[in-house]
Amino acid sequence: MSNVLDETKQQQVIALGRLGWSLRRIEAATGVRRETISGYLKAAGVAVRRRGGRPAQWPPPNPATTGEVSTDSVPPDAVVAAPVRPGRAPTASACEPYRELIVEAVRRGRNAMAIWQDLVDQHGFDGRYASVRRFVGRLRVTSPEPAGIIETAPGEEGQVDYGEGPMVRDPVSGKYKRTRLFVLTLGCSRKSVRLLTWRSSSQRWAELHEEAFRRLGGTPRVIVLDNLREGVLTPDVYDAQLNPLYRDVLAHYGVVALPCRVRDPDRKGKVESGIGHTQRTPLKGLRFETIEAAQVYLDQWEGRWADTRIHGTTKRQVSAMFAEEQPHLQPLPLEPFRYYRHGTRVVHLDGCVEVDAAYYSVPPGWIGQQVVVQWDDLHVRVLDPKTSGLLREHLRTRRGHHRVADADRPTRTPTKTLALLDVARKAGPSIGAVCDHIHRTEGVLAPRRILGVLALARKHGPALAEDAAHFALEAGAPSYRFLRRFLERVKLPATALKQIDPLIRHLTDYRALIEQRAAAS
Repeated sequence: MSNVLDETKQQQVIALGRLGWSLRRIEAATGVRRETISGYLKAAGVAVRRRGGRPAQWPPPNPATTGEVSTDSVPPDAVVAAPVRPGRAPTASACEPYRELIVEAVRRGRNAMAIWQDLVDQHGFDGRYASVRRFVGRLRVTSPEPAGIIETAPGEEGQVDYGEGPMVRDPVSGKYKRTRLFVLTLGCSRKSVRLLTWRSSSQRWAELHEEAFRRLGGTPRVIVLDNLREGVLTPDVYDAQLNPLYRDVLAHYGVVALPCRVRDPDRKGKVESGIGHTQRTPLKGLRFETIEAAQVYLDQWEGRWADTRIHGTTKRQVSAMFAEEQPHLQPLPLEPFRYYRHGTRVVHLDGCVEVDAAYYSVPPGWIGQQVVVQWDDLHVRVLDPKTSGLLREHLRTRRGHHRVADADRPTRTPTKTLALLDVARKAGPSIGAVCDHIHRTEGVLAPRRILGVLALARKHGPALAEDAAHFALEAGAPSYRFLRRFLERVKLPATALKQIDPLIRHLTDYRALIEQRAAAS
């Protein structure tokens, strides 16, 4: 022998040789040169296995019967070859025709289960999983720390979480981009719904829940989740503050959210296990051209393999257990949730809040205070920030327009409004009449409109504004908008009298006298 090994290393080399390992593999595992390994194996009477073949003596002696070597020194990822019955010649593996495919799959990181499923689905492989597992040659034996298993009643609990999805080609950039994997797992049957998405937001998080509920045909009573920002704004084991949109979506479906303790993933270990299984088995090493194709592949795998498997904990088929649990799920509501945007607003002096440059009234007593506003394409809802109670609901209106409820119109005229009306009457009787009509018909919006009429009188002159107001009254359109458009379009006479001294009366004061003299002549 070229080298002398210590007793422990000798036992390790001989044990691996008896397990049928090749010289090259033993060298890689132990760091001992192949020539030295061969010498020790021959001295111990162990057949030497060359690369790509079997030892001359096959099967190798069973170390359990020799009493010479303990398997305690064997690495944990070693695979113990199945013994061959005496008198039966060894047969080639059923996986041999698929060697190149399996080698490529192993290179991409796919495990034995995933490889076996691919061979069955894509190549009509009729061999057993155990054959593929032996052919792959890597059986990882782990000893996880014992953990308590939380069992729940049918329809009681669902667990949700995000994980990394597969690489999918981005339709915009043309480059492969990592997707996100959403998983909802029922606590009783272990039935899972797996959905892929490009992005995450509070609304997208809620939409994925809705899609999962529809696929399950009902909802669990409790959703256990991590403290994701999409679902939980302020983590607190006793009183967590949920995202308002997420809270409202769950309330719409009759579901209660139960956030986990911070850094306590074991509470939702079932969905964590589902995410890990999905990443290791159907998605490992795969890329997709579209996210739709990836979702179709995942759905097919779910129905073919995930639902039909025997669960390691329950020892029952997942689909059979889900068939028992589904009747216990809560029924879906008749209508889906109406998604909205939300924010906070301060009530203006006119008793309105602004949303997209449009204005909506709030009940009296809220001027200067902050309220919560929700809006979608059809409605605007104003809520009490403390109780979340509905204060007002309005139909959407165009930019620059107002929605004022009848109950929100003031019952008495404010002092400032009375002062504005007095100024309008002094500007001219027709101007005063127009402003009185505006005050009676437009409620809380009236002060703005009256200020607009007075601004027109200053811009165009009291005389012309008075004539315009008179015409507006005769036309039955006493409004600020009519006056503005009339004054913008009317052509002023070439010569116009101007009041040059404030002591001189307005020409309108002489209107009655002029009309009297004209009638007399």
